[in-house]
Amino acid sequence: MLKSIEDINAAKKRLRIEIPSDVIEKEIGDSLEKVRQKAKIPGFRPGKAPISLIDKRFGKEVEAEVLDKVIPEYYSKAIKEAEITPVAAPTFEERLDFKRNNPLNLLFTVEVLPKIENLEYENIKIKDIPVVVDDDEMEEYIKKLREDKAVYEVAEKDVEKDDLVTFEYIDCNIIGEENPPSLKEQISKMGNEIFPLDIMEKVLGKKKGEIVEFNTIFDESCKSKELAGKTVEMKVLIKEIKKKNLPAIDDEFAKDLGLENITEMREKIRERLSAFKKEQIEKIQKANIINKILESHKFEVPETLFKRQLESLMMQESLSQKESIETTSVSDNLGQEKVIAPYSLDGVEKMQAELENRALRHVQASIIIDMIGKKEGITVADNEVNERISLLAQRLSATPEAVKNLYYREGSLEGLRHSIFEDKVMDLLLAKAEIEKGE
Repeated sequence: MLKSIEDINAAKKRLRIEIPSDVIEKEIGDSLEKVRQKAKIPGFRPGKAPISLIDKRFGKEVEAEVLDKVIPEYYSKAIKEAEITPVAAPTFEERLDFKRNNPLNLLFTVEVLPKIENLEYENIKIKDIPVVVDDDEMEEYIKKLREDKAVYEVAEKDVEKDDLVTFEYIDCNIIGEENPPSLKEQISKMGNEIFPLDIMEKVLGKKKGEIVEFNTIFDESCKSKELAGKTVEMKVLIKEIKKKNLPAIDDEFAKDLGLENITEMREKIRERLSAFKKEQIEKIQKANIINKILESHKFEVPETLFKRQLESLMMQESLSQKESIETTSVSDNLGQEKVIAPYSLDGVEKMQAELENRALRHVQASIIIDMIGKKEGITVADNEVNERISLLAQRLSATPEAVKNLYYREGSLEGLRHSIFEDKVMDLLLAKAEIEKGE
């Protein structure tokens, strides 16, 4: 039973519980009797050996098993009685001192979800953001569709910017290496996608059959691993020039996209862009709602949740910085490498402070969302999880079964369920908000 509870802070409690001796002794007695019924003791038929002999032989093992059973049971009862929600396993502050026929006293600390009094989340005022799709956005979308449908045809002409050029290998030397690279087949097959943009600029205005010579450094993103990161002297011949032909924007173009005509195509594009913008606007509005709730309710968060979120953000930042350094290490025409400088001490401290603030607000927001969802009785049914998996499968061009198996293997299916739960809570908050129309 719960003997006392002490507030260390809003998110950490110290509890003392006591397990009565008669409860422990009864459990031990019942367990010893079960052992007696099965144990084979020389000189005694099964179930007839004196209980004192069973206790002498198996008592310590039985005691350990009983304690493993009753301690979690009474811990759960104490948590329920204290009306707290743990977020991590408890930390025992005293050594376990168990003596037969004596009550067992336990003192431990546990991190809990803070209680937020008078949580207000209805009629929060947010600005209305109209969904507007202008003509420029429409044309840009159509331009991308048109680019996707572009075809290349062989042309007898000078090389222009958007042409696809095929080269024939003549000679290549890697500076600092004696043996020439085996690139003939690669260059003949790959064409201009293997070459850096500055080299392609040297090809502009050239004709089929002309020879192009250059000296450059290929970066790490080069498709040919044999050239990546190396300085080369190369000589190639322009073997073929293909001109990019863009389709006309007409009814035939629309039919190629599975639509009746250009009018329907434009309507569908406008609908798609409107839906995308509406989704983005709702995300902004939901973020504003959460920010306003957090501004009105200041509270401490469990240290374990904060550290876990901070570690996740720091890992993301580390990966982002690593990727940034790799992609921004470039080389000029003289072969001098330019590398992004590391953070200064002030920069590191500012980044750490920013990440800590983001981690704190993320945990606070998560706690708020969970509390509101619980108060409103929001749940996630299995069919909702299956619907989300089907949607993910469509985006990944995979089967729902494959996506579900992936979640099972990663042990993150409950994480997906909780993500749906949070989405439903945010939809509820937006529905309860007061949207102020602009002037």
